[in-house]
Amino acid sequence: MTRGFSKIKRIYFVGIKGVAMAALAVWAKETGKIIAGSDVGEEFPTDEELRKAGIAVHEGFDEAHFVAFKPDLVIYTGAHGGRDNPQVQEAMKQKIPSLPHGKALGMAMEGKRQISVAGSHGKTTTSAMIATILTQAGLDPSYAIGCGSIRGLGAAGHAGKGEWFVAEADEYVTDPGHDQTPRFLWQTPEILVVTNIDFDHPDVYADLTAVQQAFVALQRKSKLTIINADDPASSVLRGAQRVILFGHTRLPDVSLQIFGVHNMLNAAAAFTACEAIGIARDVIKRGLERFGGTKRRLEKLGEVRGAVIYDDYAHHPKEIQATIAAIRQQYPSRRVIIVFQPHTYSRTKALLTDFSRALVKADIALVTDVYASAREAQTEEGLVQRLGGIYAPTRNDVSEWLEKELNENDVIVFMGAGDIYQWARKIL
Repeated sequence: MTRGFSKIKRIYFVGIKGVAMAALAVWAKETGKIIAGSDVGEEFPTDEELRKAGIAVHEGFDEAHFVAFKPDLVIYTGAHGGRDNPQVQEAMKQKIPSLPHGKALGMAMEGKRQISVAGSHGKTTTSAMIATILTQAGLDPSYAIGCGSIRGLGAAGHAGKGEWFVAEADEYVTDPGHDQTPRFLWQTPEILVVTNIDFDHPDVYADLTAVQQAFVALQRKSKLTIINADDPASSVLRGAQRVILFGHTRLPDVSLQIFGVHNMLNAAAAFTACEAIGIARDVIKRGLERFGGTKRRLEKLGEVRGAVIYDDYAHHPKEIQATIAAIRQQYPSRRVIIVFQPHTYSRTKALLTDFSRALVKADIALVTDVYASAREAQTEEGLVQRLGGIYAPTRNDVSEWLEKELNENDVIVFMGAGDIYQWARKIL
C-alpha cells in the first residue's frame, strides 16, 4: 500500500468523470478504499469503467452528497471551480484533507518505482503501451492513464502488486488560480519518457521556452530520461547525465494494431523505456502487438453507408496533422472529412494560424463552436469562423451536412477534447 494512502479509508472525487480522475479512482478502489464522487450529468468516456468498478457518481456538486458520504480524503480536479467548488469548500470547512489530482497522483505513486510519461502529444498512448508491456511481462504494474479504457487491459487505472507504477505526467498546472506548480512535478520518476515538447496551454504558459523549463525541472527529479531524437524542442533535455534517445532510428520491428507514424514513434518510446528496465525484446514486441489502442485515440467506431467513422482526441494543430496523415496513410484513395471541435478559447486564439494550416490538410473540415473548458470563462465572438473550413456550430448542423454530402468513399474523423466524442456515436 502506498504510504500516503495507508490510513485513508473513504475518498471522494470531485469531478470524478475526468479521464485522469477516473483512472485514479479505479486505482484507489482496487487498493480497498471506499470510493464515490461527483460530476456533471452529461455522458463521459469514463462512465462505463466507473460503473464496472462499482463507483457511485453523484450528479452535480451538492454538499449534501459529500456530507452523507463522510470521506476522510477529498481529491478534486482543476475543472468545476477546483478548490473553489462548493464540495471542496465544505471539505476544507470541515478540515477534511483535500488534494488536487496531480498531487494525489504523486502521493499514490510513492513507494513504487515510477515510470512517468510526459509530452505535449502521445503520452496517453505511450503510457498505455508501457503498462501493456509490463503486464505482458508478468510484472503486474500499477498505472493511472488518462483515457476511458485501454484495449487489451481494460480500465485505465489499476493497483498492481508489482514494483512499477506507470503514469501520465501532465505539464498543466496543479490548481489553476491557486497553485501554478506543473502537475508532473509531484512525481519522482526513475524513468522519465518525454514524447515531445510543444507550445500548449497558453492560459498558463507564455511561450515554448516556458514549457521547456517545466520539462527541465521534471528531468532534474529523474534518474533516466528517454527523449525523442526527432523533436527539436526536446533537445533542451539532452545535456543530462543519463539520456537515451528514441526516434525513427529505433523503431521496433512489430506489427501494431494501430496505425500512423506518430504511433510508431509512441511504440519506439515505449520499447526503449521497457528495454531500459530489462524486459526482453521478444516480450516487449508481444506486448506492443497485444496493445489495441485507447479510447478516443483514433478509435474506429463503425461505418455509415460505406463511410468509415473514427473518434479522436486531437485538440492541438500538430495532433490534427498527425491524425490526418495517419488516415491518409491507411486510406490513400478515400476522401478525408474532419469534424473538429476547438477546445478552449485561449488555445484556439493563441494557435489560430496553426489550426488553420492543419485543417486544410483534410479534404473537408467542418468546424464547430468552441467547447469551453470548465476552468475558463473567456469567450470571443467569431473566433472559430477564422479557422476556415465549413462552419457547422452544432451536432444538428454536422448531422444535416453529413446526411446530404456523405458518400461511401469517405473517412470521417470527429476530433476534439470536448463532448465531440458523443456526436459520432449519436449520429451513428
